Amino acid sequence: MSFNIALSGVSAAQKDLDVTANNIANVNTVGFKESRAEFGDVYAASLLSGGKTKVGDGVLTQEVAQQFSQGSLQFTNTSLDLAITGNGFFATVPEITSRDFSFTRAGQFKLDSDNFVVNSNGDNLLGFPVNSDGTSASVALSTTEPVRIPDSSGSPAQTSEVDIRMNLPAGDAALDPQDFDPEDPLTYNAATSVTVYDSLGDSHVMTYYFIKDNTVGVDNEWYVATAIDDTLVDMTDSTGADTDPTTAVNSVGGNTGNAVTASKLIFSQGGDFSGMETPDGLPTLDFKMQTEALGAGILANGSDPTQQISIDFNLDVNSATPNEPTQFASAFEVTSLEQDGLPVGRLTGIDIGPDGLVRATFSNGTSEPIVRVALVRFSNEQGLTQESSTQWKESILSGEALAGEATTGTFGEINSSALEQANVNLTTELIDMIIAQRNFQANSRALEVNNSLNQTILNIR
Repeated sequence: MSFNIALSGVSAAQKDLDVTANNIANVNTVGFKESRAEFGDVYAASLLSGGKTKVGDGVLTQEVAQQFSQGSLQFTNTSLDLAITGNGFFATVPEITSRDFSFTRAGQFKLDSDNFVVNSNGDNLLGFPVNSDGTSASVALSTTEPVRIPDSSGSPAQTSEVDIRMNLPAGDAALDPQDFDPEDPLTYNAATSVTVYDSLGDSHVMTYYFIKDNTVGVDNEWYVATAIDDTLVDMTDSTGADTDPTTAVNSVGGNTGNAVTASKLIFSQGGDFSGMETPDGLPTLDFKMQTEALGAGILANGSDPTQQISIDFNLDVNSATPNEPTQFASAFEVTSLEQDGLPVGRLTGIDIGPDGLVRATFSNGTSEPIVRVALVRFSNEQGLTQESSTQWKESILSGEALAGEATTGTFGEINSSALEQANVNLTTELIDMIIAQRNFQANSRALEVNNSLNQTILNIR
């Protein structure tokens, strides 16, 4: 009997050495969780044996239990390197249409040839579909889909408004607006340009010409004419009536009006912008004009033929620091010139937030939510069935997989450009190895002693 007891001790020590050696071997494996050999003593029960005299029948390995403590983070320069801090696992499937889920803490992901996010095994990372505002459309594991980074371009946006702030020089000589010729700089006082975009994302140069009115008895009034790609365009006033650069200003606001030229800007004696002239002489404080359809020959084929652009000089009397146009005794200066159009954008990168939301960023400054990386947790992590490549499967002991968003409930957060290292403490493992070796040697010695006793018995004559 003592021979078998010592043999069980040798077997247990060997198992302990195996577990320790496996931990040490995977000290650099991303997402690896160390294991611990757990042992129990063995007693054979019988009706005739007394409890006070039982010696025991040795030792057995009850379980090799994995320890799911947090591993340290190693930061990288790759946005698809993901690490979880806190509870949760990434969910993966071997094929795009598969529902054979595996779960891992190893976040070494990359793009395959079809722009799907996969791990080193080629398994697809799963995520929740999202709405246009970035909220998850569903957080059920059954509705997850393989994460794919789009290879399409960022959508263009046609220019709908231009916001301009400038100073018009008060000392400039007045000119006759009827003589205006965009090709003759002597017929206008100043000009400035901005790039605008049509519905296809093609760029066009919009130029503003400023002409100080020389009409007798009229002071501090300027005309503004507009050209796109060197072509003068018709404009409408705030009522929608067409304007015509060959007639004088009639009125803006509250009047169907005759066609007018470029619009007329009015300034006070102090150089402050007063707005637009109206039929009763009161200033219009919020002036906008629109270019009509830019016209064939300016717009690219297939673009919106009815595109309108508002030009906003917006006098905000409630602003503490008003930015309306001014007319002071200084040089012509544009202090702000902005437009809201965008060209076609190309994909420049992806951003993954702590909540797992994946956004594609484009060269035109836009970003779009794509998907949200799903996290999964279990009521009993140690009940998971271990697979190779630091992956686990759901089992009866682990409980059902519960999916959810990172940073919500008991789920941890996702760190982009980071990897979770193995939670192996190398110092502790080396000490455990020495202990396991000592136990192995001690039980081996017990076998030798048993063998000597047996030999002594055989030698009795």
